[in-house]
Amino acid sequence: MSLPLHLDCLTCESRHKSEWHGLCNEDSQILSRAKVVNRYRAGQTIFYQGNPPLGLYCVESGQIVLRKSDAEGRSVIVRLVGKGQTLGYRAFFSGQPYGCSAEASTDCTVCWIDRSVVNQLTQHNPSLVISFLQHVSSDLAEAEEAHLRAATLSIRARLSYFLLSLKDREGTVDDEGRIVIDLKLSRQDIASMLGTTPETIARTTRQLTEDEVAIFDKRTVTIPDLDRLLDEVDPEA
Repeated sequence: MSLPLHLDCLTCESRHKSEWHGLCNEDSQILSRAKVVNRYRAGQTIFYQGNPPLGLYCVESGQIVLRKSDAEGRSVIVRLVGKGQTLGYRAFFSGQPYGCSAEASTDCTVCWIDRSVVNQLTQHNPSLVISFLQHVSSDLAEAEEAHLRAATLSIRARLSYFLLSLKDREGTVDDEGRIVIDLKLSRQDIASMLGTTPETIARTTRQLTEDEVAIFDKRTVTIPDLDRLLDEVDPEA
């Protein structure tokens, strides 16, 4: 049975954001025929930390959190993944077990690409390999920047930066021209990402709301003036 148009790789709305966008039509058709489309409910696990990677996952829609657990079972969120992004590529190409678990934070659709198909496509598509190398480099740069922010910025500035990183992926504009972000993470999850406590996050969100920089209402954040939020991160900008 043919896939719905929005799940065909040639017409996928998320394709331009992924490493697979440079494939020719013939190889895109190979990918479309071989992949398996899975739908996950919020809270379902896509893969577990420590398991061997047998292929790659491409996110067609929804949001996924990557959680890393220690020996005592305590977990922190290390990354958010949205539509058009590929999951599990670092473990796959390094031949190592998954370094974290992937969990759906919203209902999402994820395409599974078996190892044999990935190998077939990468063997005669050097541009695809380069795209994954660029993604690895980008991840490393992002991790270095996050480490620097944790060492030099206040919690208020870090939370503001976090909201800025979400606005393009999760933000919409309401009738009054304000940016509205559907915040799908709990206070505990945000705290773990920013290296602080839920109590500090609660206090900081309250301050930002009182100052009308970012108005928090349950899982929704409204940003009345983007420039004011930018000033929280870099007052000199």
